[in-house]
Amino acid sequence: MKTRTTAFRLSPLAAACALLMLGTAHAQQTASTDDSAQAEPEMKVVTVSGIRRGIEEAISMKKNASSIVEAVSAEDIGKLPDTTVAESISRLSGVTTQRNKTNGKATDVSVRGLSPSFNGSLLNGREQASTSDARSPEFDLFPSELTGSILVYKTPDASLMGQGLASTIDLRTLRPLDFGSRVMAASVRKERIGFGSGAEVGAGYRKTFSYVDQFANRTIGISLGLTTLKQDNGGELKFDSWGGGTTDMDYNGGTAKAPSGFLAETSRRKADRDGASLTLQYKPNQKFRSTVDMFYSRGDESTKKTGIEGAVAGSTGVYDPNGVLSNAVVVNGVATSGTISNYKADVRNHLYSNEDRLASFGWNNELKLDDNWRVEADLSHSHGVKNISNYETTAGQPGNTPAGRLGSISYTGFNGSNFSEVKYTPSLNYADRGVAVLTDVDGWGGGPNSPQAGYVALPNIDDTVNAVRLTAHRALDWGPLADVHFGVNYTKRDKSRTGQEGRLSVKGSDGYASATMPGTDTAMAGASGIMVASFDPSGTLGTIYELNRWVDSTVLARDWTVGERVSTAYAMADLDGNLWSLPYTGNLGLQVVHTRQQASGNQVDLANCTGITVDTCPYKIRVDGTSYTNVLPSLNVAFDLGHEQKLRVGAGKQISRANLDNMKASLDFSVQNSTSLAPALTGFAGNPKLKPYEARSLDLSYEKYFGKKGYLSVAAFYKKLDNYIINAPMAFDFKDYTSTSTPLPATGPYKDSTIGFLTMPQNGNGGGMHGYELALNVPFALATKWLDGFGIAANYSFTDSSVRLPTSGFVSPQNAPVFNGVVSDIGLPGLSKHVSSLRVYYENHGLQLAWAAHRRSNFVGQILDYRSDSQFTFIKGETIVDLQASYEFQSGWLKRASLFLQGHNWTNEPFREYTVDPRLITNEVKYGRTYTAGLSYKF
Repeated sequence: MKTRTTAFRLSPLAAACALLMLGTAHAQQTASTDDSAQAEPEMKVVTVSGIRRGIEEAISMKKNASSIVEAVSAEDIGKLPDTTVAESISRLSGVTTQRNKTNGKATDVSVRGLSPSFNGSLLNGREQASTSDARSPEFDLFPSELTGSILVYKTPDASLMGQGLASTIDLRTLRPLDFGSRVMAASVRKERIGFGSGAEVGAGYRKTFSYVDQFANRTIGISLGLTTLKQDNGGELKFDSWGGGTTDMDYNGGTAKAPSGFLAETSRRKADRDGASLTLQYKPNQKFRSTVDMFYSRGDESTKKTGIEGAVAGSTGVYDPNGVLSNAVVVNGVATSGTISNYKADVRNHLYSNEDRLASFGWNNELKLDDNWRVEADLSHSHGVKNISNYETTAGQPGNTPAGRLGSISYTGFNGSNFSEVKYTPSLNYADRGVAVLTDVDGWGGGPNSPQAGYVALPNIDDTVNAVRLTAHRALDWGPLADVHFGVNYTKRDKSRTGQEGRLSVKGSDGYASATMPGTDTAMAGASGIMVASFDPSGTLGTIYELNRWVDSTVLARDWTVGERVSTAYAMADLDGNLWSLPYTGNLGLQVVHTRQQASGNQVDLANCTGITVDTCPYKIRVDGTSYTNVLPSLNVAFDLGHEQKLRVGAGKQISRANLDNMKASLDFSVQNSTSLAPALTGFAGNPKLKPYEARSLDLSYEKYFGKKGYLSVAAFYKKLDNYIINAPMAFDFKDYTSTSTPLPATGPYKDSTIGFLTMPQNGNGGGMHGYELALNVPFALATKWLDGFGIAANYSFTDSSVRLPTSGFVSPQNAPVFNGVVSDIGLPGLSKHVSSLRVYYENHGLQLAWAAHRRSNFVGQILDYRSDSQFTFIKGETIVDLQASYEFQSGWLKRASLFLQGHNWTNEPFREYTVDPRLITNEVKYGRTYTAGLSYKF
């Protein structure tokens, strides 16, 4: 007998609409009996103002939470403590940030030594789309002025969807019915960017407007936030020593070490971003509430890089002959100065730009059925798009320039390791457009039959997240069980990365063709003192250059789509009881998460691929996927020790899903000679069957509170990573992807064999990690009234892990980390063993002063390469210092007006990379200090 299951089907949207109509009808029926409730509505009167008020609100959130959390609250409407959300989060214990290498902003957040991709990032409790390869959105998409508070959950909570293995970061916008009256605020800030960078000083501005109001006897509320900013950083100086390499050169019958090569360039970045946040609340009585949240962020960013690059000793291409060392001074085998002939420089004029937008919508309805039951429905939609345009151009001497016409380069001040301090002087004037012509300088395309005078990549990222959640809440009196919450959540996510790329060639049939660089601008290449010709390459495609699109296995593998369907059933009980005579509260919960995932990618037909163009390299779409279920228990208990002391215990199992680009279904391979048993078929692939990272955790935290004024906390944690995803090579038979005409190894043990090596993301072994955290946040008035207004917030965390990851796991077919071949394994990306922050402040009579410093030790971080692909690198520890001062007028016609001053990166801390030895810097970027002055007014 076949059972019919289609007689009645309630769609998620219909369920939410039915709940809204039911709540409205119920409100009309009970309007007469609830008049008293409307006359005296239940509300939380919030009057946020100043540093101490923001601290008190954050302490209240931390103190009253049932899980182990950290919190940041706005000091005033539209005012977090910092100019970016990530900077504000970095004040919290166990939390640190990584600066974006391009713009110097804190954008990536690491919690407890784990990579930013291990965080779950929510907006008003909902998962968001992202505009990068990662799952979570970049934090600079969320202007700090539109954020009311931030909660960082360090332990799992069964009622949270989209949790992370390291933490769950929930950004929250304002709730208008939480305010007692209408509030409006506006501010404008002017910025001067890059003081001390060595380059031109830039400028920018930020404008914000916030409005909160209530209508219809406080049954309707609205909050609106608008923000806009523009920035021109003026310039940033970069030096790259090519990994700190030296080359042995013949000199006077012996050898001497000389610098292998260098890159010196100046980056100029321009950015603008507009954001809007809107919340509508409807609460006709105490039984029904409906809330609509809308968020929108749109931004443009472009970085123009102008510089010079080339091999000093040796060669960098088929058109670049080796040089000869002369006039050298040799000390201990190092040529401390000298002149090297046949120097062939590349004048770089690159433009990296992108446009992104993120739109988010959420609708929550809550209905109280009786004294015990509440039901809730939540709908959400988030869509993110990023369009990237990367142009790279080279200028210099064409490939057929006779050796006798090539220049030379002299250098001084080299001691064998101080690469960034060496003074270089080329013999040719690269600011002369007769010397620096647009052309294929080094033959990187392979020769005159495939000239490469530049490169272009045009990738696009599109991500959509839709979700629906239905929840029931039941008040209980069953021993320690005070309330129970249970429900279901369904999330549908579809993400893709598409685009095209290829080499640029100067128009014309001559493989050595060149063109005069447009314009007359010149610029200094970084801090080198070398002047070069400069121009903006935008608009040159079709006028000066032709695009020769690359369509081969490597390029096609970067295009992918991934779809996920995640169904979650969850239940959680609130705890309130006594263990012997010790009162406790908390929660006990369980999530059962079922995931169906499917990915697609490109598979090149190697049997018929004879080139790298559309016509010469056919391909097909490869599709694969899997499904799996995770059971995630969680427990949080807070024991009341008396005298405002709490002992918290948290335990549970957590997952973090892999970045979506690791799940692509593309596969490419070829005969390579770099294997241990060369030659052999060697391939790279994504893994559509990849399962999440998994971990079990145990947390212990002692907290002593001083009312809402301050607290002291000591915490320890342990995580057992059950698995860690790495790119691991394995033996693989490519027979299903070959034909009789596919090239196979011609010699060696794998001669004529389809068996080779395939590198792909896999769920491998994990390991343990542990740490402890210390935090103190107190006003000095607790000690003596003479220090009223002064206070301190300080924290320190130590984290260590036994996990070691093979360097080979971070090698891709396009490139490899600079430490590849130098170190065999690395620790966890994002892990700094030591993280600390300190903030000292004074606030009284309208005057606010604050000094803050944030420190993290060396770590493995992620940056974007020239293809906008993620790449790992060693980043040297840094200390960022900020100063803030503001004054709010207390009386007169300027009352409620405030003046604001800030100095960011006060010590001009650069971004520095290294390969093995932290003392040997291979890449350095100076951002300089940023000064901000502003005026705000609250109505």
